[in-house]
Amino acid sequence: MDHLSFRAPAASTYAEDVDKLFFALLGLTFFFSILVAGLLIFFAVRYRRGNKVDRTRPLTHNTLLELTWSVGPLVLGLAMFVWAAKLFAGVFAPPKDAKEVYVIGKQWMWHLQHANGVRENNELHIPVGEPVKLVMISQDVIHAFYVPEFRIQRHVEPGRYTSMWFTPTKEGKFHLYCNMYCGTQHSEMGGWVYVMSKSAYQKWQVSGGARPVATGGYTSPNGAPSLTQVGYNLYNKYQCNSCHSQEAVQRGRGPSLVGIYGKIRTMQDGRKLRADDGYLRNVTFYPNEYPLAGWPQGMPSYKNVMTEEEVITVNAYIKSLGGPGSKNLGNVYDPANGGSLQTNTTGSASSGTIGGMTGTGSGSLITNQTVQPGPTSEDGGNLDPQAPAANTNNQQWRYMYGGER
Repeated sequence: MDHLSFRAPAASTYAEDVDKLFFALLGLTFFFSILVAGLLIFFAVRYRRGNKVDRTRPLTHNTLLELTWSVGPLVLGLAMFVWAAKLFAGVFAPPKDAKEVYVIGKQWMWHLQHANGVRENNELHIPVGEPVKLVMISQDVIHAFYVPEFRIQRHVEPGRYTSMWFTPTKEGKFHLYCNMYCGTQHSEMGGWVYVMSKSAYQKWQVSGGARPVATGGYTSPNGAPSLTQVGYNLYNKYQCNSCHSQEAVQRGRGPSLVGIYGKIRTMQDGRKLRADDGYLRNVTFYPNEYPLAGWPQGMPSYKNVMTEEEVITVNAYIKSLGGPGSKNLGNVYDPANGGSLQTNTTGSASSGTIGGMTGTGSGSLITNQTVQPGPTSEDGGNLDPQAPAANTNNQQWRYMYGGER
């Protein structure tokens, strides 16, 4: 009985906030339950049949009493709604410095990939006290990423990126679950989250997790190719540069991808879509559904050619080319310089120019094209508040009827 716990310990800032809301709701529930039950019992006993009490002046209404029991709970209910809504919305608005980890759910395992190239299966290593953003997608059916100690859970869906963030506050080993039935071995789809001290995490990161030596690709400080490095290799492997290099753009073969991330793209039917992760993924798999204005010719579909993991790495490389929503504006992978990230741009996302890029015979990237970025707000987002994220509602029927699988 000494180890019996009625709730998982709070191990993140979000968990602490959720617990405060939970106990507030629990307290209000107990208070009103006891109040209503107490009054019910009191009046039942006092006015039971045969009890001698004055019944000559029964009250039909009491305005003050009715206002009190109507307005009071209404104000309390609205206050709890605002508190809960603010807390719920906050988990989907990560800070700019949050550490990104990409998560792919599969039957029946979790595949996680860090921006520095470290890959993990059913395990996640993160530092204590630093915000972590999870960008998630499923390769087959709907899953749910759930860590009780962090009080976080979100569906991981096929054909759609979902995200959430948290800041761990306690070091330790915490259980990771799939909290959505996903098939016969659903109960076995789990793992562990390891929250480490910052010094221990640095050592783990430098060693590349369990792989101190890179297996293929270009060497990097942590012994594994980064997402950008892997994405660059795949970008060339699938010949994306044949249509999106500077020379190809000048010949009219395809639009430039420099500075695209976070911008608003206009479709031939007039739709305006933000070039976020979901848009880049959907254009890769279903290009015919996103015909870009001014480009009558389409591109081939890479559905069943590229995996979800490969799309994530290629997107990471495209984001490294800059744009209003990119964290690494102008930092591009240069294999000719030992795999380092080179800054080859002029200006910023809100003013100035962004250089166009092309691969040379040596594999380096140079900049000699100028494009004007769209207007941006102070936080790097686009000024157009009406521009929605890429519409993925039309993906639903695909995985429901087997097409997405």
